Amino acid sequence: MNVEKTIENIIAKCDNYIDPQLAVCIIRDNYTMGSNNIDELKKYDIENEDSYVEKVLKVLKHENIFITFGMLAFIPLFNECDIFSIEDKTISLSSEEFQKYGDLKEEYFGVLIEKNSNNFIIGSCDLCGCKIDSSFRQIKKSEDNFYKTINTIIESNIIY
Repeated sequence: MNVEKTIENIIAKCDNYIDPQLAVCIIRDNYTMGSNNIDELKKYDIENEDSYVEKVLKVLKHENIFITFGMLAFIPLFNECDIFSIEDKTISLSSEEFQKYGDLKEEYFGVLIEKNSNNFIIGSCDLCGCKIDSSFRQIKKSEDNFYKTINTIIESNIIY
């Protein structure tokens, strides 16, 4: 994964679903959320004249980061999932898939990039970093419709 080019690609498309300045947040080693205000960080040798992507790359040397690709919203009445992202779509889930994923409730989905690397894990993160239990959760790879849709969106927007 080319982290710089991938972040630039996502930021360029952010106005479809999220504020570009909130596309990246820090994820601590215990998977709890850190700051999502990368633009205002003053450590990690970040300077005011650095671009947003340059700031994120400096942070990545020291912290895991989560790049948001979109938002999930589960609708129990219809037993399906709205995905608000670069590729807007609603997907129908089987009963098993709904039982497996229905508890996510309006979360961002994207990738966690491990600090000082280009290794990534597909997962979800709470909408609000101010909650005490806000954290990243890996979405386990599977053959179901939900995972395939998320994976397709992510793979089609990652630059290698």
